[in-house]
Amino acid sequence: MNLQHLGAMSCNPAMGGIAKGQIVREIDALGGLSGIVTDNSTIQFRMLNRSKGPGMWSPRAQCDRSLFSSSWRQYLEANNNVFFWQDTVREIIVSRGTVEGVLTASGQKIFGKSVVLTTGTFLNGTIHIGRNNQSGGRIGEQSARGLTEQLCSLGFHSERLKTGTPPRVDGRSIDYSKMEEQQGDDQVSGFSFLPIEKIKSTQQRCCWITYTNRNVHEILKSGFDESPMFQGDIQGTGPRYCPSIEDKINRFADKLQHQLFVEPEGWNTVEVYVNGFSTSLPARVQFDALRQVNGFENCVLFRPGYAIEYDYFPPTQLNNTLRTKAIDNLFFAGQINGTTGYEEAACQGLIAGINAHNLIHNKEPFVLRRNEAYIGVLIDDLISKGTDEPYRMFTSRAEYRTLLRQDNADLRLTRRSAQIGLASSERLEILDRKEIALQEIKSTLSQHKLSPELVNSYLFQKASTPISERTSFQKLLLRPGIHLEELIAHLPEEMNAFQDLDSEIIEQAEIQIKYEVYIQKEHSMALRMNQLEDLGLPSSLDYNSISSISIEARQKLSTVRPATLGQASRISGVNPSDIQILMLLLGR
Repeated sequence: MNLQHLGAMSCNPAMGGIAKGQIVREIDALGGLSGIVTDNSTIQFRMLNRSKGPGMWSPRAQCDRSLFSSSWRQYLEANNNVFFWQDTVREIIVSRGTVEGVLTASGQKIFGKSVVLTTGTFLNGTIHIGRNNQSGGRIGEQSARGLTEQLCSLGFHSERLKTGTPPRVDGRSIDYSKMEEQQGDDQVSGFSFLPIEKIKSTQQRCCWITYTNRNVHEILKSGFDESPMFQGDIQGTGPRYCPSIEDKINRFADKLQHQLFVEPEGWNTVEVYVNGFSTSLPARVQFDALRQVNGFENCVLFRPGYAIEYDYFPPTQLNNTLRTKAIDNLFFAGQINGTTGYEEAACQGLIAGINAHNLIHNKEPFVLRRNEAYIGVLIDDLISKGTDEPYRMFTSRAEYRTLLRQDNADLRLTRRSAQIGLASSERLEILDRKEIALQEIKSTLSQHKLSPELVNSYLFQKASTPISERTSFQKLLLRPGIHLEELIAHLPEEMNAFQDLDSEIIEQAEIQIKYEVYIQKEHSMALRMNQLEDLGLPSSLDYNSISSISIEARQKLSTVRPATLGQASRISGVNPSDIQILMLLLGR
């Protein structure tokens, strides 16, 4: 709608986080640009959950907001297959149940064999600050009107969701000495598997942590009678896992404080993002409450926080390629499907774009299964279970998270990407070298044993029991707290064949060795489950006529119309006994 806002980070200027970081690395492995753009604009990098197993490790980068946006535009304009038109879509053009293009507000008809709608929070968007509300898809930008109404007239069903953002503060007015410093990692692995220049630890900007207190809570409560959320002005459901500050103090009244993350917005700006203080309360209440937070006593606001309410279309109206069931060749991606977050939107846009292309070129659909990618988990959750609140990805949503680690996204997906023409030859060469190096490391380690005089000093440092006889690398690596990179660093130089290897490859080898039993177990589980995924259900099947399954199952199956038995088994309200009956009907 406005090319100047292309790639704008509407809320937090950060990419990645728990499970979201895995998605960004998967996008990169598939040939998408999210990881590259993020690495180009990172001001602080952290690998979250390092204290847990590698299936939980999640990269996160704080970005320079303006650099992120300008980098996106630079990369997109460098792609000769991408064209731009600034306008607002009012309607889609439909003929005989198939989309044929779009009609814009300026009267332009743009024709195409497929259309992907990625509407964000703009469909009939309403911005709330206290009891004041205004039409808008983002602060300072108009909403998109007309499209929801037309889609509903074509047989779609829409509902409302709500999200929010915190106030922005002038960093010059903050006393950082009263806060906890939060530095970035010394080693910056970044997101992209391409060897682009990573930021150095000395260049990173600090983030800070502070807390709300009783005074803050009391001031916020004083504004509840003007809260659009508590006074019924907002009808849409908000995100369960990212509640507003007023929702936090209302739902968790026993908590005396809540954590706030104070995050810079870029290299060359004093603007600060107050993560954890999302709110739609009146501006004066926000200001008075913030000034009671340690370090914010003299703060100056750039702008207040606000809530935004918008239309979305429950995603059970889509199939697993993100194509709509009601209109042929029409695809939905992003917040129109009820998701929240840049990462969730980005992966949907990529999958919808791939499948829009494949569909009109008579190619096979591109579908990722739940054991292949977090992207597969997200899309399967959406189309099978639907969502009545903004959907956010977590590692707990993935039953195969030991397989779906952030470190092996390239091993899982790059060759699949190459098959559809997205992965470059450079990516394949890097992948080949990595796979060869991993094989050599594992082969070498399997053939060598370490003597006590070589490793006992290291084991003593790690408070691990010394060895009394020659012991294999694998056996030592199974011990808690023992790491391959540290272990080989204690070997004599003439024995160390891994000196020149990238630390990420060494870490990958360690994970594969250390967690081999768990990885194999998940592989076996996935193979068994995939047998159900290969059993297709006829699209014309009349579930209401199957009296032997429960009434709830009949209703849910008729609504979702799953493509496979595997998808049917994940629909809420469909029991194992219902699946057995469907298997019998299929002759299995």
